[in-house]
Amino acid sequence: MAFSRITAAILGLCLAGVNAASAETRRLDIVGTGDGIDVLRVIAASFMQQEGSPQIEVPPSIGSGGGIAAVGSGKAILGRVARRLTDAEAASGIVYKEIARLPSAFIVHPGCGVSAVTSDQLVAIYSGRLANWKELGGADMRIRVVRREDQDSTLTVLRASMPGWHDLEITEKSKTATTTQEAIETVRDVQGAIGFGPFSRPLEQGLTVLRVDGHYPTDANYPSSAVLALIYLSTLQDPDALAFLRFADTQKAADVITSLGSLPVKP
Repeated sequence: MAFSRITAAILGLCLAGVNAASAETRRLDIVGTGDGIDVLRVIAASFMQQEGSPQIEVPPSIGSGGGIAAVGSGKAILGRVARRLTDAEAASGIVYKEIARLPSAFIVHPGCGVSAVTSDQLVAIYSGRLANWKELGGADMRIRVVRREDQDSTLTVLRASMPGWHDLEITEKSKTATTTQEAIETVRDVQGAIGFGPFSRPLEQGLTVLRVDGHYPTDANYPSSAVLALIYLSTLQDPDALAFLRFADTQKAADVITSLGSLPVKP
């Protein structure tokens, strides 16, 4: 009997150790779009400051479509998207929760020597009619256009909201970036480059964020923005995911969003 009690005690300690280790390694991935990735990572960092919180990971982009597929198939608990769900996606049981409105910023390599453009000039740049920054008062340097694929959420928003972009045929002399992060890094690395993506304060480090028609992306009258949303199945019961969704509605999360130059969306 003594042996049995000792064995039971050891087993109990082992199980307690396993449970403690499991608690320490709880991890929740939020997969999907590259738009707003900086914003979501800072929200996650703020959430993880709470005692007992799981490890929240915001991995590199697999696109809004990839996030929707992962959540819909059960491979991911939470996803992130920068476009609205289609009727079919919503009918499959996926819930769409807006958390932030992200201005669609135009960024250039600082060597271009230009900090402001008009919407007409942007159309001329992306159509290929303007080919050198000196034509805009900048450096004598070739304009190197960085674009996104046609399905990209920011490009979709630009076509819907930016003057002259609805039917704009982007010059063939352009580089197509497959993620927001690739577009940003290309503009950062290539002399004369211009690109676009959702605005966040980190873009101001080592890049020039353009004013458009006199408005900076954080101005109320800036003409274009996309929405960052979280997605999950309507049957969601995971306590860590539910806790994070509740945190996304708090004033603390709203303050994080505002500090990065975006606009929180009220629940």
